[in-house]
Amino acid sequence: MRPVIRAYDALLYTMAVAAALALVWLMVSVVISVAMRNLGMQPFAWLFTSAEYGLLYMTMLGAPWLVRERGHVHIELVTAALPAAVRRFVSRAVALACVAVSLTLAWYGLQLFLTNIERNDFDVRAYFYPRWLLTITFPIAFSFMAIEFARFVFGRELLHSGEAGIHE
Repeated sequence: MRPVIRAYDALLYTMAVAAALALVWLMVSVVISVAMRNLGMQPFAWLFTSAEYGLLYMTMLGAPWLVRERGHVHIELVTAALPAAVRRFVSRAVALACVAVSLTLAWYGLQLFLTNIERNDFDVRAYFYPRWLLTITFPIAFSFMAIEFARFVFGRELLHSGEAGIHE
């Protein structure tokens, strides 16, 4: 079981690094576009398209790691005011709801991915890009998020720390 966990962790961190690289690309593409525009040139069309793809990849590939790190935005004002036992119950219930939503989105994302393959769909803008290369991120990312949220349902750690305002 240990090798499977190590492989999973390696894949999760690889996805996070890919998301970070997409963020760097977004910065570079915006700087290049603005510089070209200020120099009186027309920015390349593929800069805009690749930035849009980068937004999707960054979001989807980075989200499971954010769940693991409890980096998603959530408000702990209510959970901080709850007694510890109630907070544990509420936190696990919220995490369970997040598992259900993530699995639902993974399922529908898989259906979309398979439809894109079946139809041989392309995103046609600056260049032809197989749409399945975009939609494959949905079932992967949401499945990983479901696993990460499940760790908060069944593990020792809670999704909510109960410390409102501490991390700001």
